[in-house]
Amino acid sequence: MLYPAFYISLFTYQLSLIPAQKMTVKLIVAALVFTTTLNTQTKILPKLENPSLVIYKNKRMLKVFDGKKLVKTYTVVLGFTPNGDKETEGDGKTPEGDFYVFTKNPESRFHLSLGISYPRIEDAKRGLKQKLISQEEYDEIAIAIAEKRMPLQKTKLGGEIYIHGGGTESDWTDGCVALKDEEIAELFDAVPVGTRVTVRP
Repeated sequence: MLYPAFYISLFTYQLSLIPAQKMTVKLIVAALVFTTTLNTQTKILPKLENPSLVIYKNKRMLKVFDGKKLVKTYTVVLGFTPNGDKETEGDGKTPEGDFYVFTKNPESRFHLSLGISYPRIEDAKRGLKQKLISQEEYDEIAIAIAEKRMPLQKTKLGGEIYIHGGGTESDWTDGCVALKDEEIAELFDAVPVGTRVTVRP
């Protein structure tokens, strides 16, 4: 990234080469270019009226939408076993499907975090069929999903899946989606509880 000091030095040097009669026009053009460049490099999320998040696992990409409009794209990393849908506790896989943000945690171990509503009802059905969870656990998950609350987190299906900070050097999480700290800060401020989250392969 080119920092403001570079542009200021370059701008000062160029001014010394400009004839006085062209100075005003050059100043206006240079100022516009300088401002546009800085805004692009430091772009933050605006207020979102109808936010949704789409995560593309294969591309390691998180896209922020406001309605149908793409607002911003982030690079992300995944669980330590990045391929495939999450099945059980400890498998290191990042779950796939349609979720919602059920909580915002300002005291996360990884700077800030947004809780994703895994396990879904589909996961609970699979877990019940495979005898990974009991009927009581299934019922608790089903009720929570119907009410858009936090589903049961500590079962053999796994849980505690978050979008959080911590860096994007490699796939290092236990199944969560990680961004850079400054990027999760942008997302945390812009995304309310209840926001739709889609995780694609």
